Amino acid sequence: MKTHYYFSWFNDIFPEKLVKLLHEDITDRKSLVMISAQPSGYKDEQVNSDDVFERTWFNQANIIFNEYHFIDYRMQKEDAQRFIQNASVIFLCGGYPVLQNDFLAEYELSDVIKNSNAVIMGASAGALNMAAKWLSLKETGNEVETSTIYDGIGFNHFAYESHSKRDYATFVQGYLFPLSEEIDVYAAEQESAIRVKDGKIEIMGPVYLISHSKIQKLVETL
Repeated sequence: MKTHYYFSWFNDIFPEKLVKLLHEDITDRKSLVMISAQPSGYKDEQVNSDDVFERTWFNQANIIFNEYHFIDYRMQKEDAQRFIQNASVIFLCGGYPVLQNDFLAEYELSDVIKNSNAVIMGASAGALNMAAKWLSLKETGNEVETSTIYDGIGFNHFAYESHSKRDYATFVQGYLFPLSEEIDVYAAEQESAIRVKDGKIEIMGPVYLISHSKIQKLVETL
């Protein structure tokens, strides 16, 4: 039984109905492993996981683990893989999706995560890298200079888009349409979540399905 959560971003706390679901889904609370999306952005000693913003969501939801581990370049590859193998929940943090994608490849973490029986979650950049594909845009002012399609871990066969500054008005302009000809794209506004449990996709908050250049708002099912 596989459970995957794709979060856009929560500016404050997990919404109440999401907290209820998480309490149901996270029955094993031995270890929360968080994977950085700014893996080389730290120069000091190993970061205290108490300082990782996404951890506060779990604290406020009263989902407490026995152990917490934060993975970035300061941790040895073998230790990172071992912590992931033993994790109850694996959380891919928000930040810079390309840097996180490179880090997952360099540390050979994708297959380890994919083979895990943990509940897998990602927020923003982390959710992008959970999906099969995602689109990176380089913008100057209002002009998009280049776009690159990246392969994510690919838990589920769809592309994902989440960005705090993008919403329906931006999605409908069509920058995701070319990708949607190749694969279904779930485009999420803030304060939204997608749960995929045993292959069933469920929606909370404003999420749009873009398929073959057509966009529709999905009905909330969570």
